[in-house]
Amino acid sequence: MGLFDNLGDLAKQHEEQVEGGIEKAGDVLDARTGGRYAEHVDRAQDLANEHLDRMNDDADQDPPQR
Repeated sequence: MGLFDNLGDLAKQHEEQVEGGIEKAGDVLDARTGGRYAEHVDRAQDLANEHLDRMNDDADQDPPQR
């Protein structure tokens, strides 16, 4: 297992904390930029959360058999 496999496993196990971190990072960026890039920050947060959801959906499915 590589580093990214381990990180993916941790993200799956702690989904709520990861989502909170994504939200908090976006809030910090908005505060530092005065909200000038709020649309972009919100979109990045949405994409990150969607990716996390896909990771969790993939983990719930059985791996393909050969």
